[in-house]
Amino acid sequence: MASLLWGGDAGAAESERLNGHLSNLIYPWKNLRGIRSTAVPNVDGSVNYTEDDEEDGVDLAANSLLNKLIRQSLVESSHLVEVLQKDPSSPLYSVKTFEELRLKEELLKGIYAMGFNRPSKIQEMALPMMLAHPPQNLIAQSQSGTGKTAAFVLAMLSRVNALELFPQCLCLAPTYELALQTGRVVERMGKFCVDVQVMYAIRGNQIPRGTDITKQIVIGTPGTVLDWCFKRRLIDLTKIRVFVLDEADVMIDTQGFSDQSIRIQRALPSECQMLLFSATFEESVWQFAERIIPDPNVIKLRKEELTLNNIRQYYVLCRDRKDKYQALCNIYGGITIGQAIIFCQTPVRGIDVKQVTIVVNFDLPVNQAEEPDYETYLHRIGRTGRFGKKGLAFNMIELDKLPLLKKIQDHFNSSIKQLDPEDMDEIEKIEY
Repeated sequence: MASLLWGGDAGAAESERLNGHLSNLIYPWKNLRGIRSTAVPNVDGSVNYTEDDEEDGVDLAANSLLNKLIRQSLVESSHLVEVLQKDPSSPLYSVKTFEELRLKEELLKGIYAMGFNRPSKIQEMALPMMLAHPPQNLIAQSQSGTGKTAAFVLAMLSRVNALELFPQCLCLAPTYELALQTGRVVERMGKFCVDVQVMYAIRGNQIPRGTDITKQIVIGTPGTVLDWCFKRRLIDLTKIRVFVLDEADVMIDTQGFSDQSIRIQRALPSECQMLLFSATFEESVWQFAERIIPDPNVIKLRKEELTLNNIRQYYVLCRDRKDKYQALCNIYGGITIGQAIIFCQTPVRGIDVKQVTIVVNFDLPVNQAEEPDYETYLHRIGRTGRFGKKGLAFNMIELDKLPLLKKIQDHFNSSIKQLDPEDMDEIEKIEY
């Protein structure tokens, strides 16, 4: 398995810089084998799509470091899954081992080399559908940590014919960083698939018009993929066998992404397998999913599982951001913290660090109407207390934000206790 390198010496140097930072922050004892990439901005004026110009102004290099934190192995999931088959009379299969899937030997070797011992709970149901013959379409609700990336990567690698040198699998991700993260999973799982290669249709990878792309798997963002398919004619969509749309809930919240994705999907052949994944499924996401994925099987998490019952939540009243910082320092001084994530008022998606025990909302998530963003709150807080473990969440809020916190508490029917950041005795009594 190989990926296309680009950017020459500058790209390699940038890759080494990013990987060096990542190793120092998270894995100081080992060197990471990362994707060689460059953060060179898109200077080709012919590209009119702007999905890479992120509106929230988050530093892309720092965001990339966070989003490259992928799991080293499959983890246990306590989620209960519900399966809705397109043909209810068809028998429902599940698997307990990867051997039951009758995978190619090189794929089994890749799975075990990654430390995956057996399928996660959602994979037990999803993989037989994703690997079925003839191919079946799938819409799946999948939280972080359930192994969904590994599942659709396995599906792509299973459908690829290494002897055919053209794009056969296409995966859309909403951000540059998530595309790279997915690509790393492809490269690691496909380590022993020596004749299968990956191409990245993302900012910074400028391919001249007329280039003959021989890589079998293409991963990219919607605008760049659209440009490659319809303007540059680099990808023949009629030859795509597997189409994956990841993070669908993010796609529909980003200007233009849903229309771009639909235009790409409509050019695919009828026999192409289509897989859509989303962490949340509000009505708008369902409408989008049903519009883009024909005749699907559906896997979703049961409603009662999307709760915060095993997470203790606290709030700290603060006068200003300086006050918040001091409160955060006091919490760090009073509690033994393994790994934590601190969220500010910006979307950061695709982080998957299974050792997180504490989540801090430095700012509460709100929508454009300045009302609580309940799905984002659940998505953030859900980073701790996963797989049946207990977790802690701290909300730093100003006095005028108390009504928002009350709405969140009522929405989830959960208790959020006030914490005095100056009372170190109280802080030290907190256990998890």
